[in-house]
Amino acid sequence: MNTVGHFKITEIDESRVEGFDIENSGFGKVFSDHMLQADYEDDKWQTAEIKPYGPLEVTPALNVFHYGQSVFEGTKAYYAGDKTINLFRPEANYKRFVKSCERMCIPPIYKETFIGGIEELIKLDHRWVPRTKGHSLYIRPFACAWDHVVSANIAESYKFFIITSPVGAYHSGLVSLITSEHYVRAVEGGVGEAKTAGNYAASMFPAKKAKERGFDQVLWLDAFEHTYIEEVGTMNIFFVIDDILITPPLRGSILPGITRDSVIKLAKSWNIEVRERPVSIDEVIEAGQNGSLQEAFGAGTAATIDAVKEIHHRGTTIPIHENKRGELAEKIYKNLTGIQYGTVDDPFNWVHPVGV
Repeated sequence: MNTVGHFKITEIDESRVEGFDIENSGFGKVFSDHMLQADYEDDKWQTAEIKPYGPLEVTPALNVFHYGQSVFEGTKAYYAGDKTINLFRPEANYKRFVKSCERMCIPPIYKETFIGGIEELIKLDHRWVPRTKGHSLYIRPFACAWDHVVSANIAESYKFFIITSPVGAYHSGLVSLITSEHYVRAVEGGVGEAKTAGNYAASMFPAKKAKERGFDQVLWLDAFEHTYIEEVGTMNIFFVIDDILITPPLRGSILPGITRDSVIKLAKSWNIEVRERPVSIDEVIEAGQNGSLQEAFGAGTAATIDAVKEIHHRGTTIPIHENKRGELAEKIYKNLTGIQYGTVDDPFNWVHPVGV
């Protein structure tokens, strides 16, 4: 073990990277050589350790299993050349992580552990970053309660981890969406804007029912009127109606997506009118029927930019895209991924390069 900056580092004896086809490893199924772990004890976060990736020994009484006090983030690293790996807006991920921690009563990890830990892992495991365009290294920081007691109280001890995984595309092709008449994802005043595990667990049953009906994901509507569109299971949602880019506003029940924010900033820089406003499912159906709905696409870290093939709502289906993204979505995708891979100028200073 040696110490580098804020971290204790124990390197793996022999890398596993040679045994994997990292360009075809699926999504979140294969993990790189090292992981980071930090423990919260005695009212403070202890020195983080980077060590070989591997299993954890836990007790069945671990309270996170029972009460779900857990938050996570998702970001990516992109191969930008033999000596450079690009991170994309890690500061934004850290700020959102802190807000999620505060909502779930988890002590926020230090910034130097979060961003510095990602940097050190990238330096150690840079050979795990795929070199093919469209592929990347997915980075998963997460924190959870670690008391060994079955008690519905705020925990006193926590652990923070960062693991990484080479990934390809999250979705294959376009996505078809269906609204849910009986289930909701979140309500204002709840935890919808926090990236916490329970949000995703609660959405799985409706997503399962959607897939049984032949759709890829649920298009969530508001909890009170089942009228206003909120987001998709793994993405924020955008519509182009009469040349205006429209997306639902952040009101506490929608995850504030970093890709969402990037899309808005890109579009505004091109002098495209952007409106963050309530948009009803009836408005979208009507726009689809009268021809004013020009595009629909989802935006998220895992998915990047995915075109919407169709939307189904209460017996009515509106087709949107047949086999490719719309003109604006394609322009956003090319510029966004170009910035991430270092092939397009970055006027926003979003890229965070790591030398390897």
